[in-house]
Amino acid sequence: MIQVPRGTADVLPGEIELWQYIENAARDICRRYNYAEIRTPVFEHTELFQRGVGETTDIVEKEMYTFTDRGGRSLTLRPEGTASTVRSYVENKMFGLPNQPVKLYYIGQMFRYERPQAGRMRQFTQFGVEAIGSHDPAIDAETIALAMRLYEELGLKNLHVELNSLGDAESRQAHRDALVKHFEPHIEEFCADCQSRLARNPLRILDCKKDADKELMKTAPVILDYLNEESRTYFEKVKQHLDHLGIAYNVNPNLVRGLDYYTHTAFEIMERGIGAVSTICGGGRYNGLVEQVGGNDMPGIGFAMSIERVLLALKTQGIELPIQQGVDCFVIGMGDEAESKAFQLLDLLRAGGVSADKDFMGRKMKAQLKAADRLQAKAVVIIGEDELAREAAMVKNMASGEQQEVPFDKLVAHVQEICSK
Repeated sequence: MIQVPRGTADVLPGEIELWQYIENAARDICRRYNYAEIRTPVFEHTELFQRGVGETTDIVEKEMYTFTDRGGRSLTLRPEGTASTVRSYVENKMFGLPNQPVKLYYIGQMFRYERPQAGRMRQFTQFGVEAIGSHDPAIDAETIALAMRLYEELGLKNLHVELNSLGDAESRQAHRDALVKHFEPHIEEFCADCQSRLARNPLRILDCKKDADKELMKTAPVILDYLNEESRTYFEKVKQHLDHLGIAYNVNPNLVRGLDYYTHTAFEIMERGIGAVSTICGGGRYNGLVEQVGGNDMPGIGFAMSIERVLLALKTQGIELPIQQGVDCFVIGMGDEAESKAFQLLDLLRAGGVSADKDFMGRKMKAQLKAADRLQAKAVVIIGEDELAREAAMVKNMASGEQQEVPFDKLVAHVQEICSK
């Protein structure tokens, strides 16, 4: 038997409704915040992620699914959504649109080769937003507020925001120099990845999991001590906006995020008790990314959250989403002619907006009624020889138990009325 590849999973009926509920909630939140949906290709030119995400990140160095196509081009299944969205922004000249900033969201599959665990798969689904074109610190707070509101409306509790500033280019360079000075005398004590990153990107050393417990990691220079006046002022304004919105946060100077394009604001939303992974959302500002992928120097900010982790958090907290399952109506026809008529009426009910089904297995009346119960049908329509002769159907309201004979030409309206109550 052929099975799904490791790190992937089928989402079956009975579970997919939960995904659809979360996705619909995300779309509704974005409608209220005036973010429009964008859909980008599942694979892109590898250079996009090397240039945008960063060649020294774990994603690019270890986790990307990269292949060469028949034309000799190097392509990569997208490991995250921001680089693709920014590429589309540049390629489609969205910077020229009359409404600025350009506010976009996406829901789609991402791919990373890493060890599967609870809430972390090799193929996973992300919901993310991107706001491109504004330097206003208020929009940093808006993206955080959007994520928090979605979680709150799904019923999640015990959430908190971890917040940091990575500063502008000048601040980052000063911090970089301090990191090199701090780690260089003892870099041979660190793993091979950290040793190679010392010269290329010392900030990535702070993101290393192998050496996280080393004393030098705990005493490493923090970016907040190297912020210039402009970066410090920007960060203070972001915090003020969050205070005005009533969003609690913890300033965490060790939060660096795993992608190279972040500048200024960086944040994560954490959930207590999710198991191996407590981060359920991450994002930040990326003022240099648009230029890195070939556009003008435009600012941007965004976040991404894994739907799988949202589902895990809901399960951990014992939250049941109000999922509607089953059908509105089940149609039963007894006898060949009645079966034919039942099939016609089934189509009329569906055309009238009623979710409806019938038996296609040739089962007896009792078995069909049990099927209607399993499908949680609100109404059952029964047609036999007598009903055919009178051009009417017997309709049972499953909630009240009331039965009523209804002419065929009034059946759809009658079932619609039952289902609306």
